[in-house]
Amino acid sequence: MSELKETIREDMKTAMKAKDKERLGAIRMLLAAIQAEETTGAKHEVTDEEIIKVVAREIKKRRESAEIYTANGREDLAATELAEVAVLETYQPSQLDDAGVDKLVEDAVAAVAAEQGVAPAEIGMKQMGQVMKEANARAGGSVDGKRLSAAVKQRLG
Repeated sequence: MSELKETIREDMKTAMKAKDKERLGAIRMLLAAIQAEETTGAKHEVTDEEIIKVVAREIKKRRESAEIYTANGREDLAATELAEVAVLETYQPSQLDDAGVDKLVEDAVAAVAAEQGVAPAEIGMKQMGQVMKEANARAGGSVDGKRLSAAVKQRLG
């Protein structure tokens, strides 16, 4: 079993003992999502990297739900979703600051340029997909996809 999954299970036990219903609910939903990932397609034990992707996906779902609830005047439900986001964020790697994201994008552009045998200045919007693929691989869950996409678009013009 992966280290991160074991940590999540231990946190669930701690939340049960502390009778922390909100934290326990969020952790149970995360474990259900991890189990779904394990049983989708070929059954396999998930790695820490796959768990980080699941956590990011679950955080994105909760944030989108909170936005919808807020737009519809349901602040109570939005607060619940955001509380779950706070619990899930503890299982993500630390997020990069703006300077870190910019460096990551520059490194990805340089890698794509080297791969194609051109200067980094020649990389444009046509290669955005390749740059995003490289940047996502280098980010390893340390940057939100929407934020990374915006940085790549800004860099490529």
